[in-house]
Amino acid sequence: MSRFLSDRFAGLKPYVPGEQPIDMKYIKLNTNESPYPPSPKVLERISAGEIEKLKLYPDPLGSALTQKAAKLYGVSPSNIFLANGSDEALAFAFMAFCDERRQAAFPDISYGFYPVYCALFNIPYIQIPLRDDFSVNCEDYFGINKNIILANPNAPTGCIISLGDIEKMLQTNPGHVVLIDEAYIDFGGESAVGLIKEYDNLLVVHTCSKSRSLAGARLSFVFGCDALIKDIDKMRYSFNSYNINRLTLAAGEAALDDEAYYIQMRQKIIGTREKTAAALKALGFVMPGSKANFLFAKYPGVSGEMLYRKLKEAGILVRHFDKPRISDYLRITIGTDEQMDALLDALKTIMAKGE
Repeated sequence: MSRFLSDRFAGLKPYVPGEQPIDMKYIKLNTNESPYPPSPKVLERISAGEIEKLKLYPDPLGSALTQKAAKLYGVSPSNIFLANGSDEALAFAFMAFCDERRQAAFPDISYGFYPVYCALFNIPYIQIPLRDDFSVNCEDYFGINKNIILANPNAPTGCIISLGDIEKMLQTNPGHVVLIDEAYIDFGGESAVGLIKEYDNLLVVHTCSKSRSLAGARLSFVFGCDALIKDIDKMRYSFNSYNINRLTLAAGEAALDDEAYYIQMRQKIIGTREKTAAALKALGFVMPGSKANFLFAKYPGVSGEMLYRKLKEAGILVRHFDKPRISDYLRITIGTDEQMDALLDALKTIMAKGE
């Protein structure tokens, strides 16, 4: 830290992303990326002339992509905001809607960026404990009169809440925004996007990083009523008007044109998830039910940090969080069947050695 850093940020603890190591080749099961490549249409579209246009600025409105997304999700183009990954979408939402008068509320175990944004933007917030089984007690949010931010399915637990409970939050907090972060919704949940037509205080965030194999492209969609989207767009034009690059816009358009491909890949991931969960349970692991592309598992009486280190030594990366309540758990991204078999074999070896 230099002597020039503003005092405002001296105590800021930034979000720590999952490892992206280059020291050796790993089986990467730590950042919830898809194990499958983008649609062939994406690769074809990017290489078909878009690269030559990089000398030109991209369309700041992302008009063609917005039109395709509106058609796919059954909403108006004015109900969609395009963001450079869901992290940017979340940042703009915190900036636009949270302040000392409209504070934030989210679970104590959830996406680690939520408290970071509150610290960065000087937003008061509360963290509401999950139940012992890691589920959200939705009644804690009814009539709380704060802006609510919920990942659904939750990360890193994989648990999900119902649309009925989301509606009750919207109905009992009419003066505050309810933001549903649906990064993993395509792996078994029911999206709240359809509710934006009924509730003017609902924002729903989707990402193309998980179910559409575009983590490296950085693209997400925000859905809400016209007024909320205009508010977020005001943040963008005050920060970075060309927030989506030309290649990402092209990749997003092609991805939406091949929804059938991605549905097939999601089904493969879901099938592998269920098979892996059963195999882990047979080994003695315990975990909450997951509707995401990862499992959140622990082996009773065994250190999660130790398992993480031993797996890394075996060439397999998983995510470990050194935090109260979850320090013995590992978040395991669902890879291919072959990758998950390698994980299971490594765990069997580690457990057999009693390490």
